[in-house]
Amino acid sequence: MSEQTPPVALLLIDVINDLEFEGGDKLLEYAIPMAKQIVLLKTRAREAQIPVIYVNDNFGIWRSNFNTLIERCIRENLRGKRIVELLTPTEKDYLVLKPKHSGFFSTHLELLLNHLNINTLIMTGIAGNICVLVTAHDAYMRGYNLYIPQDCIASNSLELNNQAIAQMEGVAEVNVRNSTEIDLLKTAREAANQSKRQNPILLMDAQASR
Repeated sequence: MSEQTPPVALLLIDVINDLEFEGGDKLLEYAIPMAKQIVLLKTRAREAQIPVIYVNDNFGIWRSNFNTLIERCIRENLRGKRIVELLTPTEKDYLVLKPKHSGFFSTHLELLLNHLNINTLIMTGIAGNICVLVTAHDAYMRGYNLYIPQDCIASNSLELNNQAIAQMEGVAEVNVRNSTEIDLLKTAREAANQSKRQNPILLMDAQASR
């Protein structure tokens, strides 16, 4: 891990999404303002040198990749087109395809996070009460510090979203403050200090550099 890369990652869950399913029209209503907040958060994450990881369902299309999913949503003018246009990954972003709800199930996400020495996750995306919720619990069981800004997740209704937020906050010890209230530089410093405490070599290096 370089000094420029803090042990924090921003996860975007299932934002490359056609929303062509029952209830997708209602989800879109909440997903558009969510996507606009994620755009701002992603920009700030880049400025703080925080890696951005897209964790996205393959939606049962087993011969797909991220480019296939993006092109399909945009070319066919599907319901989720606006979300995809706002949140299209760049070449600097990491991409993880998942087959089921959790970002950790049968994917290389955990290997990637270990490679990047990540101990803190800022999770965003859809649906808050399904894939974000399941991924949050899996991350909690693996010992990650969790931020899930409530203005950066969306579900089919406010009630479902609020229920998911309450469960994640109460069970998985998630910090659910709005994205605008998260000081990314402070979060990065705290995560780096935690890594040093857990790694004696990093701690000695930090003390020697004083």
